[in-house]
Amino acid sequence: MSALATTNPLHRSIGFYQAAIGKKVVMAVTGVILFGYVIGHLIGNLQIYSPDRDQINNYAHFLHSHDIMLWAVRALLFASVVLHITASVQLWRLKQQARPEAYVKKDDVPASYAARTMMWSGPIIAAFVIFHVLHLTVGSVLPLNTLPDGGMDVRTNVIMGFQNPAVAIFYIIAMALLCMHLYHGLWSMFQSLGVSHPRYTPIIKKFAAAFAWFVAIGNISIPVAVLTGMLTL
Repeated sequence: MSALATTNPLHRSIGFYQAAIGKKVVMAVTGVILFGYVIGHLIGNLQIYSPDRDQINNYAHFLHSHDIMLWAVRALLFASVVLHITASVQLWRLKQQARPEAYVKKDDVPASYAARTMMWSGPIIAAFVIFHVLHLTVGSVLPLNTLPDGGMDVRTNVIMGFQNPAVAIFYIIAMALLCMHLYHGLWSMFQSLGVSHPRYTPIIKKFAAAFAWFVAIGNISIPVAVLTGMLTL
């Protein structure tokens, strides 16, 4: 009976996840999914700068015209976020149990700092995502404007939302935290999976920094453009 249990795919999967490496793999896979979403979301957001003022609304209409695919992506993202945060917290607890007393070790400062950053920036970003959905999807924060055909006037809603300094500042802070989270998460993900080499690690860190800055600057530019009057209704 025990032999059958150990060969059962479900038991093997559970056993693999219970180990630290299993949690790291889950974090890596869900991290890749979330990184992909971040890039896609940024590309969509930047369409607000298009000379065609209807471009971002047309893009939003295209997404919502494929409801099944849209909800499938949302479900995948939700599952990824839950698994990512769960694995992160469990890994942190494993490290605390394995090393109950704080230690001083200089050669692992970046990884240690990355872990601490993840623990507080991750939940804040998650809270921002909830706020963002309530703001621009549900309409619980500010009233949402619609187009004559009944579709959402995304361009107007974004600009009117960021004309509120409190909303704009919260968004900017969240994007700054996202920049830190992406940087540390991306390069430490490779390190956690064993991709660590004196020749490649600096390249990975530079790529992670460039990726994080690109995402942060691209997203932050929108509320800044609204507050400075560069983007108007």
